[in-house]
Amino acid sequence: MKTETAASDHHADHAAAIAERDLQRQERFEDELIMHLERDQFVAETSRPVPRVALSKVATAALWGLRVFVVIVSVMVIYTFIDQLH
Repeated sequence: MKTETAASDHHADHAAAIAERDLQRQERFEDELIMHLERDQFVAETSRPVPRVALSKVATAALWGLRVFVVIVSVMVIYTFIDQLH
């Protein structure tokens, strides 16, 4: 039983490594194509809008929490800076 599990894990790892290698090869090919574009072609290609991703409620809540944290810390830093000026 352990041998079958180990063999299937090895097969899954091998398949994941092949998929990663293919992805890296595709990214290199795309990077090489981008390198040969004219400036206006490059700008046109990279300025296409990306559609919004549908996030889970947990991810949305986490991002809102992060926004609130950043605002609070920013206010604290500004207050400390102004307080130290006096």
